[in-house]
Amino acid sequence: MARDLVGAVLIADPGSPDEVRARLVEVEAYLGEDDPASHAHRGPTPRSSIMFGPPGHLYVYLSYGVHHCANVVCGAEGTAAAVLLRAAIVDSGAAVVRERRATPAGGDRLLSGPGNLCRGLAITAADNGLDLCGGGRIRLEQSPDVPALSVGPRVGISRAADLPLRFWWTGHPAVSGRPATP
Repeated sequence: MARDLVGAVLIADPGSPDEVRARLVEVEAYLGEDDPASHAHRGPTPRSSIMFGPPGHLYVYLSYGVHHCANVVCGAEGTAAAVLLRAAIVDSGAAVVRERRATPAGGDRLLSGPGNLCRGLAITAADNGLDLCGGGRIRLEQSPDVPALSVGPRVGISRAADLPLRFWWTGHPAVSGRPATP
């Protein structure tokens, strides 16, 4: 599923004056109970229970008490798996994103990094469990345009970081983390 999310479009606040459309350029897969870096590694907890639910829902958590991170739940119900949304490019609504991020600049990097992505799309813990396919405040749409992908190790974690579970749009300037060279 992670590969299929690169190029997909997140729509925050559809139909409102604050609507933002953002195309995903970088994601990371987390393999549930078999992955020591996954929040689901120790089985269902109050924090990770959403990852064991139906696919297509949003799993949001607060990282180090500083910023929110958003994941798409993608395992079969009862089997935890999720994909962290690491970076996106704004297709429309850049002024709204700049206001939410309190920055006059940003260009291609307005939504670069999981915290900036959540801040720019106003994703918070209140969105945890949201059905991304159900017509709510945040929606996910596949795109017919599939970009060239690069694959490499995950970043920003200490366990199982070497696994090739990070996928990004090859050469895209909005990719976060390590330099995006294939």
